[in-house]
Amino acid sequence: MTERKPPGVSFETWVDTQIARARERGDFDRLDGAGKPIADLDREVTAYDWAVAKARREGIETAEMLPPGLALRRERDVLPERAARLGAEAAVRALAEDYNARVQAFWRTPQPSRWAPVPGLADVEALVAAWQAARPPEPPPAPPVAVVPRRRPWWRPWPRRRSGGA
Repeated sequence: MTERKPPGVSFETWVDTQIARARERGDFDRLDGAGKPIADLDREVTAYDWAVAKARREGIETAEMLPPGLALRRERDVLPERAARLGAEAAVRALAEDYNARVQAFWRTPQPSRWAPVPGLADVEALVAAWQAARPPEPPPAPPVAVVPRRRPWWRPWPRRRSGGA
């Protein structure tokens, strides 16, 4: 633990003294990155760069940090990829219609700024057409197999009918 700064000593002199003592003790000898240049020292880091790097270190998806209008635009850009993973045309239509409903709800809410990005609707028919074009063609249905009724072997007698009297 460092001692308190003695009165009457300037802060710079006291810090320089602490650093000199630590060097003499060898506290700086085996540090990680010793003798290597500091990464990105010449690059100016903005607050945005810092926030994105922090979010990535914390395991947060950076798309979650977007304002609602940009998040919807980004979602529209990945709709074809999401649709490609679906197996039915009805599911693709439901995906696009759900997105369009959320965009229309966004349009109805007041925005904090008149410069807020406005997302557009997804073209449902174009999304379905792209989904159908990307899918492999379905194999033709197998021809129906004619079912031949089985004949009763000659050695089996026909079932006997019981007469009405007992």
